[in-house]
Amino acid sequence: MLEFLYETGIGRLMLRILTRPRLSIFVGKCMDASWSRVFIPYFLKKNGISLKEYVPTRYESFNACFCRRIRSSCRPIDRTPKHLIAPCDGYLSAYPITRDKIIPVKQSWYRISDLLRDKKLAKEFEGGTCLVFRLCVHHYHRYCYPDAAVKEDNVFLPGILHTVRPIALRNVPVFTENAREYTILHTENFGDIIQMEVGAMLVGKIKNFHGAGTVKRGQEKGHFLYGGSTIILLLKKDAVKVDAEFLEATKRQAEVPVKMGQKLGEK
Repeated sequence: MLEFLYETGIGRLMLRILTRPRLSIFVGKCMDASWSRVFIPYFLKKNGISLKEYVPTRYESFNACFCRRIRSSCRPIDRTPKHLIAPCDGYLSAYPITRDKIIPVKQSWYRISDLLRDKKLAKEFEGGTCLVFRLCVHHYHRYCYPDAAVKEDNVFLPGILHTVRPIALRNVPVFTENAREYTILHTENFGDIIQMEVGAMLVGKIKNFHGAGTVKRGQEKGHFLYGGSTIILLLKKDAVKVDAEFLEATKRQAEVPVKMGQKLGEK
């Protein structure tokens, strides 16, 4: 189906409807309804998800199950101050930011200035690193702050909602077209970091919990509702030495599975 949508003329015409936020909002409301609980057993079985790792609760809707909370013992947070941690579960790619022109993701090229819609802010991250975490439906969909920080207000950038699966990334500039939200984190150990959440097809909401204020390393920042999605971290030049395994895998166009709270690099 995705090949048809993204690689045929008729499919691309259908995408004009399927990627509109109104459809995703409608699906999100359906997944909030109590009757949506009937989908939970099939969803868990199809994606090989065991609820033993999660906080026991009665799910009132499909979305309540989708953004279920994991036991803290299953996602230990690396507390070493000089270690940068993963803000979420997902498949990680790591790209150098060369001038403004940037990051090739599955054969699509992006500019930081287009990603942020702010050329002045983008310039501050030239020579740094862009970390892209792609979440699939089976991943844990809550995410945290990668370090203690003073955070600025969230900035929402409206857009449409493509899927974030590789076939879409090959065919359209997903990250600069999709609706997204970011904040600047003035961190204790790594200077200024931008953390961005990118919406995806059938994701009705990006739910961030906090406005401007003080936050802690590993503190829950928010969660996605139904669908896979993406989190992006922008790091300034020389702020973090990202572990070589992530950089080398990305050069091979491979993604590395990571879990929230694990070390990604160090100061």
